[in-house]
Amino acid sequence: MNSRYTAFFALIIITVSLASGCINPAPEEGEEIQLFQQTRSIMDTTVTIAVYASEENEANEAIDNAFGEIEKVDSLMSPSKEDSQLNLLNKEAELQGADPAFIYVLERSVYYSEISGGAFDITIQPVLDLWKSKFSPGGTYEPPTPDELNETLKLVNYSEIRIEDGNVTLQPEMKMAVGGIAKGYAVDMAIESLEADGIENAFVNAGGDGKYIGRKPDGTAWIVGLQNPDKNEEYVTAIRAEDVAVATSGNYERYFNESAKMSHISDPRTGYPSTSLISSTAIAKDAIDADAFATAVFVLGEKEGLKMIETVEGVECMIITEDRRLVYSSGFKEYEA
Repeated sequence: MNSRYTAFFALIIITVSLASGCINPAPEEGEEIQLFQQTRSIMDTTVTIAVYASEENEANEAIDNAFGEIEKVDSLMSPSKEDSQLNLLNKEAELQGADPAFIYVLERSVYYSEISGGAFDITIQPVLDLWKSKFSPGGTYEPPTPDELNETLKLVNYSEIRIEDGNVTLQPEMKMAVGGIAKGYAVDMAIESLEADGIENAFVNAGGDGKYIGRKPDGTAWIVGLQNPDKNEEYVTAIRAEDVAVATSGNYERYFNESAKMSHISDPRTGYPSTSLISSTAIAKDAIDADAFATAVFVLGEKEGLKMIETVEGVECMIITEDRRLVYSSGFKEYEA
């Protein structure tokens, strides 16, 4: 990978108005409606929840409840919690009495796999493990061989996820990674919690996966800025976000190893990291959709990614290609501020 690209991957981020203070100011002091927000580290990322409300205690209680929903999702689907249902399933290849939330995420994952032709596939974990082993102490510090990848790819097949009567089974040695969907689902659950507590104007942003409801007190929509990869203080575009979710996937967030310089998003069909795009941003009604489609587009690339998005009602995307071109789906510009 070109080292010039590496230098600025971290600059391509979702910047949320008020959460960052970069685009829209908070209401003036003394106004009845105020902004209340909290930021916590959950699901291996930074989560910000912000609400407009008139009572501080009620606002903070609603925020606490929303974080509680995110923690529930994390307890079920975290790869780092030994007793999570995800880890239990990966260890035993079967899970009895799976939580309905976990089953819902798995079922939605199969849908995204089918519509993307396998570009989105949560059974990719064996491939990720293979790459990680190569760039860990004791590894070769070289990419896997074609034979190693082909053998490992035999374990990647979303159609082998079996769900029946609340039980989930996989083929032996298959494992799942739900990082491309669980965060979006958690954002949706947090928003539902806020709405149940009477909050009408708010956002939840989890490391670039955000959902935005209502408007600000002045009647304007939330603004989400997508930062220019070459210039830290500039934005390539700004999105008016009202009752929609926005998510970005890209090869700027993390690597298997600093020396490897490989994208953390791999193509489940080939086993190789996806590197044809800098980022893909998806807009959808729900964060789970935006999260998954942003990942699928990133894997598919410019031509096939746009082709898929145009077949899905209510979903739009913007792509930043490796040569810095901005490519839009047919309805994306309707959201631009």
